[in-house]
Amino acid sequence: MKTKSLLFLFVLLSSMTFSQTKANPDDPTIKKSLTYFVNSIQSKQIEQAVSCIYPKFFTIVSKEQMTQILNMTYNNPFMKIEVQDVNFGNIEKPELITGEYFSITPYILKLKCNVSSLNDEMKKKMTNALTAKYGTNNVKYLANEGSYLINASMKACAVSKDKKAWKFVMLEKEYKKELVKILPKKILDKF
Repeated sequence: MKTKSLLFLFVLLSSMTFSQTKANPDDPTIKKSLTYFVNSIQSKQIEQAVSCIYPKFFTIVSKEQMTQILNMTYNNPFMKIEVQDVNFGNIEKPELITGEYFSITPYILKLKCNVSSLNDEMKKKMTNALTAKYGTNNVKYLANEGSYLINASMKACAVSKDKKAWKFVMLEKEYKKELVKILPKKILDKF
């Protein structure tokens, strides 16, 4: 179950595009790094995408496992995911903590997930999992298309040693116990 949840988290992260917001001076660099990650996923250059993930994250999920998860997600003939819209909140000013800068970015993704090739039992399980995670009002099933429309409120943490090259970690409450191993308490307390 943990792998499936991580899979869905990275599907959401990897599907991001960006809108302009009034921001701190580090916004362009953070957005450039996130754009590189997204472009890597979209062009199916999975190894390149994995290089955008915060290296300490691989102490929780191995690099090989993350590569496999992303490959299963973006080369999956049974489930096609499309980002319809993304709205970013304000990127927080990076904070220097123990030699690294950390910046939290809230955003909302509007996704369309085509599951028309799944059987009814799998669709029901998918509905239950999505509504449990995002709430009934944020998940809609379009039976005529065999697709879900999902409004997913998310947060990511950008991490850098030099404010030039940024790596990313998804911030999800259910993974807080694992993330405590790799992110400072001050950052974890913000979500």
